[in-house]
Formats: sequence, structure tokens, C-alpha cells
Amino acid sequence: MQALYPWIKSLHLILVIAWMAGMMYLPRLFVYHHQSEPGGEAETYFMKMERGLLKGIINPSMIGVWVLGLAMIAMAPGLLSQIWFLVKLACVIGISGIHGFYAASFKRFQNGERPRTEKFWRIMNEVPFLLMIIVVFMVIGVNPTG
Repeated sequence: MQALYPWIKSLHLILVIAWMAGMMYLPRLFVYHHQSEPGGEAETYFMKMERGLLKGIINPSMIGVWVLGLAMIAMAPGLLSQIWFLVKLACVIGISGIHGFYAASFKRFQNGERPRTEKFWRIMNEVPFLLMIIVVFMVIGVNPTG
């Protein structure tokens, strides 16, 4: 089983990259959606793009990240006793919460609402990235095994 660990870790990282790309792009689409005319062609286009991004990339990537992450914990349970890992896990839980918020906001946009403001979505565009920076420092900078 240990021979699979590097493969699982690699797939985990690939899915993290896909998840984060989507998490940083979806709020940008929300900004453009806000700017579009209600009921117009552009709004329909953005709704289609948001749906494809969330359902086709963000959701499956997050599920894969969690499944593979839990598999790595099962294979190396000592991770749960290391501070760097607990900080990383807290950030991943935070990113997952933001994901849930984005999904709920997506539903509101799909129902014709314009939740929050363009400025809010511009700021939210950066939040997952900031949490990801902490994760990277925990995994690479603090973890002596990298």
C-alpha cells in the first residue's frame, strides 16, 4: 500500500491545482455576471459558464482532493499529530467552506438574484488563494519531509 502513496499524493496535488483554479475563477465570473444585463444574452452565457465550472471542475476536484487526502491520512495517521498538518487541514476546511458559499451563491445567481456586490466578489476572488499560500508554506516550508 505504501507504494501507492506517491501516486495518491501526486493525484491529490493535481486535483488541488484544478480546484484552486476554479475557486479563483468562479468569483470573477460572478463579477461579470453582476455587470451583465438581467435576462440578457450575456447573463445567460455567464450562468452557463458558472454551471460548467462548478459542476464540471470545482465540485469533482474538491471531492477528489478530500478522498485522496483522507486516503493519505489513513496511510500515514501520524500526520494528525503534526502542527503543520493541522494548520493545513484547517485551511482546507476553510477553503471547503468558501466552496460551499460559492455553490450557494451560484444558486442565487441562477435564480436571478445578484448576491453581494462586485467589490465583494473581487475580494472573494483572492481569499482561497491566500489560504492556499498558507497551505503551501505548511507543506513545503514547515514540513521537514516536504
